[in-house]
Amino acid sequence: MANFSFDIVSEVDLQEVDNAVNQAKKEASQRYDFKNAKFSIDYSREEKKITLLASDDFKIKALKDILSGRLTARKIPLKAVSFKEPQKTFEGNLIQTIDIACGIPKEKAKELVAIIKDLRLKVQPQIEAEKVRVFSPKKDDLQTVITHLRSIDFPLPLQFCNYR
Repeated sequence: MANFSFDIVSEVDLQEVDNAVNQAKKEASQRYDFKNAKFSIDYSREEKKITLLASDDFKIKALKDILSGRLTARKIPLKAVSFKEPQKTFEGNLIQTIDIACGIPKEKAKELVAIIKDLRLKVQPQIEAEKVRVFSPKKDDLQTVITHLRSIDFPLPLQFCNYR
């Protein structure tokens, strides 16, 4: 008897994040309210972090709005980024870090498994590193799980891949 499966992952295209950051930098540099103002938008692909630096609350909020708009335009879900609280630097500027979620953390994976088990279908969810694999002898049960997970508002963007 064949077992069918699929993987639940949460991934972000880091090249698209890079493109969005570059577009946000360009837009901010052309805006009148940022003329002669100190600001920066830095992106670290290795750390999966974006850092915003501005001279006051208004400018940090404007940078955040610009970046959010660019990320959305590049089809990066805002659920994939988490904005930390702005912090004061010793120069009087504000700095805000933004983490980019890649992979499903253990606690969120456990929540997913609980949601899937609550469906009471003959499926077997299994946590593997930063993804969740779901097995079932029936393809219809797997389709039901995918449909249900798409219908709920989960705090991470979910993609379904390796459907076999």
